[in-house]
Formats: sequence, structure tokens, C-alpha cells
Amino acid sequence: MPNNYRYIIFYKPYGVLSQFTKDAPTHSTLKDYIDVPDVYPVGRLDWDSEGLLLLTNDGQLQHRLAHPHFGHKRTYWVQVERIPDAYAIKKLQTGVEIQDYRTQPAEVRLLTEETQLPERIPPIRFRKNVPTAWLEMTLTEGKNRQVRRMTAAVGFPTLRLVRVSIAHLQLNSLQLGQWRDLKGSELQFIHNVSKSKSFPPKENDL
Repeated sequence: MPNNYRYIIFYKPYGVLSQFTKDAPTHSTLKDYIDVPDVYPVGRLDWDSEGLLLLTNDGQLQHRLAHPHFGHKRTYWVQVERIPDAYAIKKLQTGVEIQDYRTQPAEVRLLTEETQLPERIPPIRFRKNVPTAWLEMTLTEGKNRQVRRMTAAVGFPTLRLVRVSIAHLQLNSLQLGQWRDLKGSELQFIHNVSKSKSFPPKENDL
């Protein structure tokens, strides 16, 4: 593999834009954390979401992984208002209507143990008489603000959203605001997975 390619995973904090350019003086961007030139995110995380972000200057890999046809798994830990019942979780698993779109089947479960995550800064807004719960949601699609719209559609608004894995890549011991280069085994795996999908032909090839 060419030595000039970089493959980086980053633990994005809350309030950081998934870009290197600053839209407003008060916005933090990737430039405040990553001093590697010419790398770009594969996909994105909203400014109010946290967690794993993959960056590279390998344009071909970036295109394949970002393409909707690739459909790699993304796992999120989602703190929601109130405690979802079995009916709501089943709806999330089978698909819900958000705007004019029905979501594809997803892996969803209620987490019974406390998540080992750093405190969010600023913290979420707690309501004294309203409990919260954590869901683990694994999706193979990435529509705009999809997770938040899904939980809202079944009556349990998202309070906090953390992406903990992309395909086989995981946060593990990575600390909030830190980044590192992919290890050899991680890089080999992601190249193999990205090549395992046969892309549909372009319209002018039909």
C-alpha cells in the first residue's frame, strides 16, 4: 500500500464540526485536534454527536466506504429520554417512517449496564422526574440525523449520541479528542471489506 496514504481514527468530542474549515468563530473543527494535512472524513458526525470518525487521504477508499451501496455497520450508544418498551425497540429494529423514508432493519437493544463514557461537556439537560436509558443501535445506512429521527419517531428523543464503532474499528482505549493511525491489521481488514462489495454499474455503462 502506498506510503503516502494516511488512515486515522479520531474520537470526536461534542460540539466539533466534522470538517477542517471554520464556519463561525465559536465553532471547533477537526483542525483544532488533527495536525495531519490533506486528510478528510469518511462520512460525518453531526456537531452535537460524539465518537469514532475515520479520516484518510485515500480518495478511492473514501469513495467506496462513503457510498450508500457499501452499507458497512455503524454502532451507536444512544441515550434517550425515558425507558423504551419492547414495542418501541421492535419498531426501531424493523424500520420506522422518518419524513418520506422508511429505515432499513437495524440491530437495537437496551443496554442494562452503565456505559463507560466520559462526561459530556456540556452535560445533557436532565429532568428530575424523567428517567433516561441507553440503547445500542447498529445501522448499515447513514441518512441525515437518522438515529435522532428514529428514536423521536417512536417517542423517545435522543439526548446524547456516541458512535462507538465503524465496521470492525472501535474506540477501545482511544481518549476523547485523541486520534491515531490505523494498525496494519485494521487497515488490511478495511481494505478487504471495501473491496468485497460489487458496485452497481453507472447509468452510462448500462
